[in-house]
This record gives sequence, structure tokens and C-alpha cells, in this order.
Amino acid sequence: MRKYSDHILNVFTVAFALIVLLVCLYPLYFVFIASVSSPELTAAGKVILLPKGLTLSAYEFILQEKDIWIGYRNTVFYTIMSVLIGTAITIPAAYALARKDLVGHSIILKFLTFLMFFNGGLIPTYIIVSKLHLLNTAAILIILNCVTVNNIIVARTFFMSNIPDELLEAAQLDGCGNIQFFTKIVVPLSKTIIAVIVLYVAVWQWNSYFNALIYTTNRKLQPLQLVLRDLLIQGQNLNIGEEMDAASIKYMMEIANLIKYGVIVVAIVPMLCFYPFLQKYFEKGVLIGSVKG
Repeated sequence: MRKYSDHILNVFTVAFALIVLLVCLYPLYFVFIASVSSPELTAAGKVILLPKGLTLSAYEFILQEKDIWIGYRNTVFYTIMSVLIGTAITIPAAYALARKDLVGHSIILKFLTFLMFFNGGLIPTYIIVSKLHLLNTAAILIILNCVTVNNIIVARTFFMSNIPDELLEAAQLDGCGNIQFFTKIVVPLSKTIIAVIVLYVAVWQWNSYFNALIYTTNRKLQPLQLVLRDLLIQGQNLNIGEEMDAASIKYMMEIANLIKYGVIVVAIVPMLCFYPFLQKYFEKGVLIGSVKG
């Protein structure tokens, strides 16, 4: 009886998981097929499972739009720099806070936790950025996104669960100092959490546009997401004149929607390609320390 009930439970679990997977993947799939389908058929609701009226007009526009490629270049640069700086700061900071012999580590941790929930707000931050002469610079877009308290706490939990004190004591008996222990023992054993932090920082930076919207006015510094925001919301690529009839306006709006689908695909494809390589580390690293015994 138990085996039969377990079989029923397994079937139900698999079926539920497939439904959740379908719900999550179909919007992405629909955006892709809509980006290569006739805008008229898409607007009429005839594009559901397969693309219809194949067209590459959206991608032809994207290839010709210089602002999109400038945004791509900027975002790739910001993401790489944020990952390098963020990882270089987060991992040592988290390891230091995981060490019980760090003087005042509990006070520092409480202070950082307090900062997770309370901060000066947008206006004081803007004033500080302005006083430091960081407005309209690439540095501010990198600095504000590279280190978060949440990442430090996640990494600290990993170190507390996977770097035992006995390992440090054994290394010290062999004459290993703190820096040598960290670089030669801790870092090689921490590939999982490093991959998790890299993924967190990369996704956060890739999808970020608010900081660029607030702290930059130079279009040459705009990241991809801000460029896409201009295309999707402001519709600056459209040129609808008063002399156009209703049919022409409708056609222009359909083309605009087609372009919207195209730029969404352009924005998400890099992260979709990047995520599978870190997915196994992400799943393992986040769960480490959550189950005891």
C-alpha cells in the first residue's frame, strides 16, 4: 500500500513540476516566436505554439540600432567589473566575519544587517555621489551594484558550514599564516560559493537600469537595460505623423510591438546562456548550511 501511495505521490509531484516548468518557460518561448512572427498575426492572437508569417524585421532593426550595441558594450563591461570587484570584496569579507577570532565580528555583522533594512535613501546617496564627482561616470554604475550585505551573509554561512576550525588549526601547526590559509586552502574549497556570488552579481548588474537612470545623463554610458527602456516605454524609435491614417498608425504600432519582442530576446539571451554553466553551483551553494544533521 505504501509503495502504491509513493508511486501516486511521485506521479503527482512530476506532473506538478512539469506544469510549473511550462508556466515559467512559455512566456519566454512566446516572446521568441512573437519576435519572428508577423506582427499582425501576433496582435490577432494567432501565434500560440509556433511562429507564423516568419519575419526578421525586428532583428534587422536591432542590428542597425547603434544605441543597443553601445548599451550591450557598456553592460558587458559593467557586469565583468562588478563581478571581479564584488567577488574580490565579498569572499574575503564573508570569510573574515565567519572567523570567531575576529575582534568585533558580531558587532560588524549586526551593523551590516542593520544596513540591509535602513539606509539614507535616494537623495542623500545622490548628494554623496555628486560630492564625490561620480555623476556621469562608469565607476558609480559599477560600485553601487558590486557588493551587497545579502551576498556577504550567504557567503559567511557557507564558510561557517564548510571550513571547520580544525582545518585552520592543522594549517597553523604546519606554519600556515592567515593569508596563505585563505588563498591556498579556503579559496580552492569555495568554488561553489564563488560561483553563486558571481551569478548573483552578474544577474543584478545585467538587469540594473535604475542607477544609470538616476546618476547618468550621458547616453554613451547607458547600459543595455536603459536603452531598452527607452525603446519599450518612450517609443522614441517611432515617427508617427499627423497625416498618417488609422491603418498606417496601426501598422506602425504592430511593428513597434515586434521590435519590443526582439529587444527582450536580445536582453535575456546572454543570461540564459550564462546561467546553465553555474546552475549546479548555484543550487548546491545556496542550500549549504540550510540543513543540519
